[in-house]
Amino acid sequence: MKTVAKILKKPVTSTFIAIFFGFIVSAIVLGIAGYNPIDAFSALFNGIFSKPKYISNTIIKATPIILTGLSVAFAFKTGLFNIGAEGQYIVGTIASTIVGIKLNLPAVLEIPLVILAGVAAGAVFGGIVGILKAKFGIHEVITSIMLNWIALYLSNFVVSTDVFHQPDSTSTYMINESGFTTILGNWKTSDAGMEFLSHHKWLSEVLLKTDVNIGIIVAIIMAVVISILLYKSAKGYELRAVGLNKDAAEFAGINVNRNIIQSMVIAGALSGLAGALAITGTAPHKLSTMAAFENNGFNGLSVALIAGSSPIGCIFGGLLYGGLLYGGQSVQSAIGAPSEIINIMIGTIVFFVALTKIVPALADRLLKRGEKNVK
Repeated sequence: MKTVAKILKKPVTSTFIAIFFGFIVSAIVLGIAGYNPIDAFSALFNGIFSKPKYISNTIIKATPIILTGLSVAFAFKTGLFNIGAEGQYIVGTIASTIVGIKLNLPAVLEIPLVILAGVAAGAVFGGIVGILKAKFGIHEVITSIMLNWIALYLSNFVVSTDVFHQPDSTSTYMINESGFTTILGNWKTSDAGMEFLSHHKWLSEVLLKTDVNIGIIVAIIMAVVISILLYKSAKGYELRAVGLNKDAAEFAGINVNRNIIQSMVIAGALSGLAGALAITGTAPHKLSTMAAFENNGFNGLSVALIAGSSPIGCIFGGLLYGGLLYGGQSVQSAIGAPSEIINIMIGTIVFFVALTKIVPALADRLLKRGEKNVK
């Protein structure tokens, strides 16, 4: 009984239970709608794992939401609700596109400058929220939501300007090729590359049929860095202390306002990095007119919740979310089930994750019952 209770108290257990119930509820909905749940889930997993290009595309799909999830999770840990990750992501794509079009330097210079532009833009957007919160007490949710819309319309404005607009299209020019972060981009289309890949079918499918890029590597590195910052550094202790109890932190001599601003700057920079890597790493490497949000930032909110605001957990939460989004397309094409079923599954998972406190409470009840039985 004690062993079961200890397992139930682990945060990862609550997450797995939430995922399990997400599939159960989705199976019930599919059954009511007249679809075979087993066929639907088979199509889902085939759409993720059956081909190398599917696995690669799942990882590519997951990369930006791992980083925006990391952004939201970091803000959560410091007592802030960064619902503005979407806007920070968008301004990251804007800044990276502008710099990528205007500059045409060798890749060793071009890539860092394009990525840093996106990071800086996201940091500025996050910093605005932090300053308004710290100096004027304006809640970050209000300012973040407003800035999300500002970012969307700013992106469309940039697309429409004569300087960046590509004639006869609804997009900007593509950034210069020296700013691409695709893996082995030039080699894989060369004669030597094509010759080598012709003998390695798996590798050929990944490199030639998907936009495989360095994004996932950067995302994993950033998750580790943020984890170290939060739990292994004095600054991380300050940030978490402010998040747990501002008054106590201030009494202990911590500059609360400064830490709020710094937290939002870091959170914004992470979302901006996601936007920059999306532009440099995946086609079409440019901005397009948006009628609505792409949801890379909002999806990061769900990833952070699934991960329990754990930086390392965001890697696995993002891969799960990316797999559901990408593999969900196969459910619709294979059995004709509506794509909304995937949204129901994701929503159910997030709903049960929000109820994770019930599981430790259940564990405590099991322990007490076990103790009574012993007596």
